[in-house]
Amino acid sequence: MLYDVIIDGKTFRLELERSEDGWKCRLDGEEVNVDGILARRDVLSVLINGKAYEIKREVTPTDTHLWVGSARYSAELRDPRALSSRRKAAGEDHGPRKLIAPMPGKVVRVLLKENAEVEQGQGVLVVEAMKMQNEIRSPKKGIVQKIVANEGTAVNAGDVLAVVA
Repeated sequence: MLYDVIIDGKTFRLELERSEDGWKCRLDGEEVNVDGILARRDVLSVLINGKAYEIKREVTPTDTHLWVGSARYSAELRDPRALSSRRKAAGEDHGPRKLIAPMPGKVVRVLLKENAEVEQGQGVLVVEAMKMQNEIRSPKKGIVQKIVANEGTAVNAGDVLAVVA
């Protein structure tokens, strides 16, 4: 199996092959000794070249992050054989993107104004749900084209909060 792994914007080629002993792993063409178990949901205990790591996965509506100790990394996994991955690689991921409310709540802060420049992963709005504040981040670098929800607005899951072009 062949995958492209993107960590904090840097792409790595990961090759996995099942063997008698488990899995053979090559990262950018170099063999890496890897052994791991799923310790609990979204937590992987891994030995990489004899060194132990605990990796926690954090999934949000717009992206995925991996925590290794106290370090947080943006992560994406692409199967180059999949149509969606080929579209992203070809640049079809460009164009306006909607920021969607992940759950019902209330917009408590608008962090950027319309026509402001925004980086990928930068916060645009803050939605409070069940007394927890969730920062809604931009899925791409661009311009905040429209802010749909103002501070104090009640939103439902799936409502469009803003558009980034």
